[in-house]
Amino acid sequence: MHITDIFNKKKFVFSFEIFPPKATSSIETIYKTLESLSDLRPDYISVTYGAGGGNNQNKTREISSIIKNKYGIETMAHLTCIRSTGEEIIDTLRDLKKEGIENILALRGDIPLEEEVKGDFQHASDLAEFIMSRDNFDLGGTCYPEGHVDCKNLEEDVKNLKFKIEAGVTHLTTQLFFDNNDFYNFLNLAEKHNINVPIQAGIMPLTNKSQIERIVTLSGSKIPEKYIQIMNKFEYDKDAMADAGIAYASEQIIDLMANGVDGVHLYTMNNPYVARKTHNNIISLVHSLNREI
Repeated sequence: MHITDIFNKKKFVFSFEIFPPKATSSIETIYKTLESLSDLRPDYISVTYGAGGGNNQNKTREISSIIKNKYGIETMAHLTCIRSTGEEIIDTLRDLKKEGIENILALRGDIPLEEEVKGDFQHASDLAEFIMSRDNFDLGGTCYPEGHVDCKNLEEDVKNLKFKIEAGVTHLTTQLFFDNNDFYNFLNLAEKHNINVPIQAGIMPLTNKSQIERIVTLSGSKIPEKYIQIMNKFEYDKDAMADAGIAYASEQIIDLMANGVDGVHLYTMNNPYVARKTHNNIISLVHSLNREI
């Protein structure tokens, strides 16, 4: 099933993101994560392509196939293009098709800092256009409520989203954010520029101080003072900090739901405890919204 069809059928879409294990870790670790998450029955699970632009497409395809063909949950495979040739992308599309995977998150990928970029694509919109010229995948795209680091301002970034939509992207997922007002401001700008595809809010429960510091460094997302106070209070109590992060994320999601967001994509960090507790905090509200249709 195309994820676009899920958005058409439901008032609120709730999904998860997981990532392939590092090259030094056993693939068995992700099998255990999937087994722990499968009974929660999210609307779909996305599988990342590999941190830092790494070439993890084989694991991405394998994991996506298991999600769909073993557990019967729709999946979306991430696909980056900055280091890829057209022939490599065609091969990947063929392999995904063989596994029955119908949904792709079209991404540029991280630009390598210490080597020349060699490939046929410069932007996610280039990849989306290339895919749509060859097959009938449903394409998702990413967006940035606080603005992409490569753009001089948020308005310019939102204008650039039009290129993705025109290239064939049918729904968007935001980078993680921790202040809902940033998301609402982003939605207003998107509406101003006639971007009318579903926009799913990306939410990550932060559960320890080092994770928070790493996320800020990698994503550039700002941490609200309210979250800093939580971190300062509970950072030395592992369990308390985890539950505080889950509570903050749950509060974020409930506010988003009350304001009519199209859905939430939960960045699980392959942590079943975090995913399950967040799911349990909001699932009755999810069911309530979807009964309204």
